[in-house]
Amino acid sequence: MKYITITEDNFEEEVIRSEKPVLLDFWASWCGPCRMIAPIVEEIAEENDDIKVGKINVDDERRLAMSFGIESIPTLVAMKDGKIINKTIGVTSKENLLALFD
Repeated sequence: MKYITITEDNFEEEVIRSEKPVLLDFWASWCGPCRMIAPIVEEIAEENDDIKVGKINVDDERRLAMSFGIESIPTLVAMKDGKIINKTIGVTSKENLLALFD
């Protein structure tokens, strides 16, 4: 499954009501580290049918980013049952991202 672009309009449906755990990638096109981690996030989306992956562009979705208290990007947030269970800031490995759900 490919990743989903998350907006204020689909956040409730795609994240809060998701039956699967969700990995949210807060990013921006001008962010070098965001571009470095993007292929890893996309690999997780392709290889893990049991995790929904959503990308949130902080420039387009400022209110959504503010509601999560995002101060640095990339920030990756693991959610389950509509609640934050873990998060990490900066470039990290695929193993560390998957471990956010452990």
